Amino acid sequence: MFHIENGILRFAGAAVCAAAGVLFIMPVGLGIKNIGNMFGLAVSVFFFLFFMFNGAVSKLLGRLWQTGAGKVFVSALTVFFAVGFLSAAIMSVFMLRAAADKPSEARTAVLLGCKVRGTVPSLMLGRRLEAAFEYLNEFPEACIVVSGGQGEGEDISEAQCMKEYLVRKGISEDRIVMEDRSTDTGENIRFSKELLDSVNAGNEIVIITDSFHQFRASLIASKLGLKTDAVSAATPYYLLPTYWVREWFGIIEQIFLK
Repeated sequence: MFHIENGILRFAGAAVCAAAGVLFIMPVGLGIKNIGNMFGLAVSVFFFLFFMFNGAVSKLLGRLWQTGAGKVFVSALTVFFAVGFLSAAIMSVFMLRAAADKPSEARTAVLLGCKVRGTVPSLMLGRRLEAAFEYLNEFPEACIVVSGGQGEGEDISEAQCMKEYLVRKGISEDRIVMEDRSTDTGENIRFSKELLDSVNAGNEIVIITDSFHQFRASLIASKLGLKTDAVSAATPYYLLPTYWVREWFGIIEQIFLK
């Protein structure tokens, strides 16, 4: 059962899984440990062992299939992985589509915060700020809400850090509104909407964040009556798998639990 005859195919599968495992381990060296790289690493190891020891695994599954309880276990495991892969593929398609939904005209932007190290933007926040700067240059009539509170290890709020960066780059302070209370994506968008509502800024915004984050952010925004376009920052390749997988869990939580 599930036996792969072709040795080259088994080796290729194991190599792909090993490479994926390395990508999920790499962020740990930067102090990034979350459900994305832990789950991704676990799945990578599971399938690496499946390919490397396919003959033994196949025989074990075959023996299990000979018993009633074994059939239930093997069937449940198969359904689990099939549903998981299908769900991940569907979510990934929606994530890619949301990231590609770019603005064609000037709209108020909401820049979602990310980690600040002391007073300095983290790598991912720096990429978001670069994307925001490019957007504000492309649409000089647009204003922006910089959204993010002050968390552990941050000497100033994320909003303050983002505003200072944009001002140093030449963006007028008059175009920047700070939202410095939020602690997560939901609060980013909800508190930003409150600021926009207070000045009758309308219900159409541009969300500036990483590409993997756009779909969940748009789901939250739509529940608040906002229509969104996307300006996406380039996520470092060695962080993308971890945050992409973590986002699947965030999307599931947003759809089914909130």
